[in-house]
Amino acid sequence: MATATYPPPPPFYRLYKDYNENPKSIPERPPPIEGTYMCFSGNYTTDDVLPSLEEQGVRQLYPKEPNVDFKKELGSLNRELQLHILELADVLIERPSQYARRVEDISLIFKNLHHLLNSLRPHEARATLIHVLELQIQHRKQAVDDIQRRREELQKLLMESLGTLAGQ
Repeated sequence: MATATYPPPPPFYRLYKDYNENPKSIPERPPPIEGTYMCFSGNYTTDDVLPSLEEQGVRQLYPKEPNVDFKKELGSLNRELQLHILELADVLIERPSQYARRVEDISLIFKNLHHLLNSLRPHEARATLIHVLELQIQHRKQAVDDIQRRREELQKLLMESLGTLAGQ
């Protein structure tokens, strides 16, 4: 039984048959999706909002202020996590049957750390974009300087060549 190596093109390819003669004949782009949409049996939203810990059913261990000192709170949660891990090791040695509460506490701390880090993602993306743009500007300035330097060298070489031709 023989089968085709590649599947046939999708039927909408016919919409682009006159593209070579008239590039403006292609259909308009569909409008961007807003709100919720379904993809691969999962519901997604275009709203980029980080749900609060209370909305997720998790107790928040750091202050609920709008201006949180991320560095201080992450350090505090990290120290608390270290303490709970040491307590878990102690409980596992002394009373192995009572480990569940310590694991729940550690899980709660990890969820709070994760939420704090996720709330920093927009700032990280902005800083990364600024850094990439600054690098591009630096590379372009170096390229312009290199072109100007080579132009000056070429003009100097051209003047020397004209001088030797005039001297002959």
